Amino acid sequence: METFKLTGTTKTPHINLNATTGVLELSGRSIPEISSEFYAPVLDWVMEYAKAPKSKTVIEIKFEYFNTSSSKSILDFFKKVELIHKSGASSVSVKWFVEKDDEAMEEAGQEYKSLVTLPFEILPC
Repeated sequence: METFKLTGTTKTPHINLNATTGVLELSGRSIPEISSEFYAPVLDWVMEYAKAPKSKTVIEIKFEYFNTSSSKSILDFFKKVELIHKSGASSVSVKWFVEKDDEAMEEAGQEYKSLVTLPFEILPC
């Protein structure tokens, strides 16, 4: 399976989903015109990865900002990864990185943590 990479822009996040290492990274800003369309290939990749995941999968999130539309797509991403975790095929953990004093991103991390059953750490950048 190939690595899925997108270079971030002022409106879209940097994405690096590495099937070889099992590290799935999303970072930057997420304010695409239609987030469901933007994230569709990401979700498709995760579902393909779920068929043969690494024994350990690490999700690293480093968002500066995301809009309401993206928040739903991010939750969809977590829900797909949660399926991998629940299957027992991979030990999955989430590392949600937050800049110092960024209360909005810390609260967002806490909200996602409460919505999924994944090991979820909120860490300083």
